[in-house]
Amino acid sequence: MEINFEELLALCKSGRVNLRSDSRLVEKGDIFVALAGDSIDGTAFIPQAVERGASIIVCSQKEACLPYENLKIFISHDPHETLIGLAKARFRTPAANMNVLGVTGTNGKTTSAYLLEYLFQSNGHKTGVLGTVSWRWPGHSEPARLTTPDVLEIHSMLQEMEDAGCDEVIMEVSSHALAKKRVDGLSFVGVIFTNLTQDHLDFHKNMESYFMAKARLFYDLPLANKKMAINSDDKWGRHLLEQCPWALAYGLQPFEPGRRQLLGEILEHSSNGLVLKMRFGEDTWIINSRLIGSFNALNLLGVQALALELGFKKEDLGCLENFMGVPGRMERIVNREGLNIFVDYAHTPDALTNAILTLREAGFKRVLVMFGCGGNRDKGKRPLMGEAVAKLADIAILTSDNPRFEDPHSIIEDVLPGLSRVSQLVIEEDRKLATKKALELLTQDDALLIAGKGHEEYQIINGVKHHYSDQEIVREFLNCA
Repeated sequence: MEINFEELLALCKSGRVNLRSDSRLVEKGDIFVALAGDSIDGTAFIPQAVERGASIIVCSQKEACLPYENLKIFISHDPHETLIGLAKARFRTPAANMNVLGVTGTNGKTTSAYLLEYLFQSNGHKTGVLGTVSWRWPGHSEPARLTTPDVLEIHSMLQEMEDAGCDEVIMEVSSHALAKKRVDGLSFVGVIFTNLTQDHLDFHKNMESYFMAKARLFYDLPLANKKMAINSDDKWGRHLLEQCPWALAYGLQPFEPGRRQLLGEILEHSSNGLVLKMRFGEDTWIINSRLIGSFNALNLLGVQALALELGFKKEDLGCLENFMGVPGRMERIVNREGLNIFVDYAHTPDALTNAILTLREAGFKRVLVMFGCGGNRDKGKRPLMGEAVAKLADIAILTSDNPRFEDPHSIIEDVLPGLSRVSQLVIEEDRKLATKKALELLTQDDALLIAGKGHEEYQIINGVKHHYSDQEIVREFLNCA
């Protein structure tokens, strides 16, 4: 028996039924939406959904439901679009009293999201955050399973954020989420573009496709008048600015004459942090930040640029001086030995370059870099990561980093061509032993960058997730709390 869309909407608005797109989660009376998958169409899971008690099936093929008598069905030409509409009805989203802000780009999303959260909270707002490290709002925090969750999780959590009194929601928006339309239907009030460098080409195939996925957040999604802050120091950011002439540019280099830009200047940079001067129109101001590195100067600029577009005054931005940093983003591991050890999530050539340059600019005698490359991901970036380390590091320690289903030795072999000119190379497949060897080479005048995992607390080996934390391992070897 077919049901019309208005009946479906009414059921969802009533709150009497649950929506499911995963047949394993279906309970009696639920609505199951059969989505097209990357390799298997969701209609293949209709039998399991029916067996588990689904009362209504949404799918694109009527034939898939014919074997089941007394089953209500809704035939949709686009089940994903239907799911979005039903989710908005079921979870009362978007909430009228919440602003949704998005941050996208290859690097800098997490730091920018934390900075936005800190800025809004310091100015009296209640915030919710969906990002790489965690999904959190007042009274709730859980480790993130994805940078950007799926449609139903997003809308369910938005409802919980509204119930918790949030007025601002900050989302890290991944290219996968944009390509797979997980955030379609959300009306973003403001968005930041940080940069675009090679990553995820196993999924996007080329940089143009990767860029177009990111650009959907600016071009295609609702609220054409959303506020935009775009990095004009990045070539892809400049390309985006050509298409979005109303956006506010930000950068450390002057952009087009006459174009609105928040221009930054690094007055001082040391291991203690940054002194950053801003100019916006006739206004100037200075922030003394605990963050280090020119890439963090850009993160600070991007957040301030969006804040200014949203109505903040320069006087509201001074609180950023008290921001202490982000877990796993140039995170300093304090220890009794006085060793300079930093854990960072850098896992692309550009991110590695920026992280190493940051330590170079801070004036350490030598920079040691321990890194690896993830398995079953973009193989093309592996030698490029090696080249980035070889060019800038004094000692490279090549190890394993989430090999997943690949042979760690094969991954290392893929990286090695890029390391042909490195000054000194240590290869140790076991990440814990590699950390021990790196610490043995370190002096108090040096800096050690442990790159790749950042906030992650696991290693995926042969498809099995094992507990592993770079921070914990360092503290274990140095006998510090």
